[in-house]
Amino acid sequence: MIRILTAFLLLAASVAHAQTLEFPGNAALQAEVRSAVDSYPLPEGIWDRGEMPVRIVEGALTQQAWRIDAASLTTLQLLRPLRTQLRDQRFRVLFECQTEACGGFDFRFAVPTLPPPEMRINIGDFRFLAAERLGTDGPEYVTLFISRLSQAGFVQVTLITPSARTADTVSGTTAAPVGQVAPRVEDALEDQLDRIGRAILEDLEFEVGSAQLNSAPYASLQALADYLQTYPDRTVALVGHTDTSGSLAANIALSRQRAAAVLERLVSNYGAARTQLEAEGMGYLAPIGNNLTAAGREINRRVEVIVTSAAE
Repeated sequence: MIRILTAFLLLAASVAHAQTLEFPGNAALQAEVRSAVDSYPLPEGIWDRGEMPVRIVEGALTQQAWRIDAASLTTLQLLRPLRTQLRDQRFRVLFECQTEACGGFDFRFAVPTLPPPEMRINIGDFRFLAAERLGTDGPEYVTLFISRLSQAGFVQVTLITPSARTADTVSGTTAAPVGQVAPRVEDALEDQLDRIGRAILEDLEFEVGSAQLNSAPYASLQALADYLQTYPDRTVALVGHTDTSGSLAANIALSRQRAAAVLERLVSNYGAARTQLEAEGMGYLAPIGNNLTAAGREINRRVEVIVTSAAE
């Protein structure tokens, strides 16, 4: 497993031991909201059939948004070290989910979050975790809402402690910076998916302004189909991206249609299992190049494959 975070989470059980959340040196606190007494609807399950099960918890609430400036990190790579540290501090994970398995768009907007630009959530790539611990003064709760855009990861931490205690602020960024994890041009698609959890399908060609995928054979799709056959326990999301020509709504629709066209081609021509695939569209919300230049717009028009689940 790639160790990409040296951050540690220490949540004390009494007033004498301050609550401390150390983030790496390339993280920055974007916003903080504190309340001595408040209630919080703690999600306990996915959004399904128009509702989401919640537990109303009360106490002192601290909510913070952090930005980690490291490109190419997956949400799993951001979450896994924090989850491990929570367990080390005797927290029990109550609920955990990812993107569509959470309920997608509906789940994201049912969970209280700090507003953008301080906290940004990619509706096509996020993870949520809720945990509980019984402290000396009563139950304590932590939730993590983690998402990733092209150049940075965002982490919202919500802490709910007994109101008799005073929750200290997150102490700062004393840990080492998170390493940048980027694709290497010599890496095969399988290596990129194993190493960083995502890859760009470089050789795809669409008609201009169209979701029609050209009929030529594509080495990237064959490699992806082989990867999925090799790892039948894994699922991936195909995520379409565009440049900034046109409205956001039109570009999101076009990018989703292109991802769907790639999905159908994988199933019909390369024998990929539909159950391992999903298609999403981000429009121009996650650029990797400068939309003010022709070269930047060209690389922004792409379809990425992102590993969304795997047996651990």
